[in-house]
Amino acid sequence: MSASLLADLTGLRVSRETHQKLVHFVDLFDKWSRTMNLVASSTRDQVWRRHVADSVQLFKLSAAPKHWIDLGSGGGFPGVITAILLSESGEGWVDLVESNHKKAGFLRIALMETGARGKVHALRIEDAAKSLEHCDAISARALADLDVLFTYGAPWVERNADVRFFLHKGRDYQAEVDNARGRWAFDLVIHPSVIEIDSVILEVGGLARSN
Repeated sequence: MSASLLADLTGLRVSRETHQKLVHFVDLFDKWSRTMNLVASSTRDQVWRRHVADSVQLFKLSAAPKHWIDLGSGGGFPGVITAILLSESGEGWVDLVESNHKKAGFLRIALMETGARGKVHALRIEDAAKSLEHCDAISARALADLDVLFTYGAPWVERNADVRFFLHKGRDYQAEVDNARGRWAFDLVIHPSVIEIDSVILEVGGLARSN
């Protein structure tokens, strides 16, 4: 995918150097995904649209460089993409949390070879807040429902009430929102996906337990 086509899809223009880093990451992803289940096999041949561009639009929603924590980073979406995009400004950081050691190995190589601004932590998500004390934003993609994600993120919110969540969700997101409101109070902005029809990015702030 050319940089201009990526911009047409997401509205975000990147430098030639950043685009080359994205291309290199996709090449690494393609190589590793032949022997490792990094994403659903049915979507591997659509990696630029279904995964890269989908991750880019999340980054575009954040107004300034942030310290991100990406939960369940898996194949690097959106964590590695965010870290590559942050390298263009030289600001911000991504801590990628992935408990699978083989996937964590892939992520480390991807960050190193692209010069991305991030670090991989081979930790269970439940334990991550013990080692990673601070963040401004939390991302997750195809990981768990909102109630579980809020439980994972609560320790960081307790330390920084301004933490915002940026969460990819599919067409059934409203049921997750309704269920989460039984245990949590939060502010919600729903951003329609520009990549996938019926998909959204949920931007959540002001998270607090309601009981």
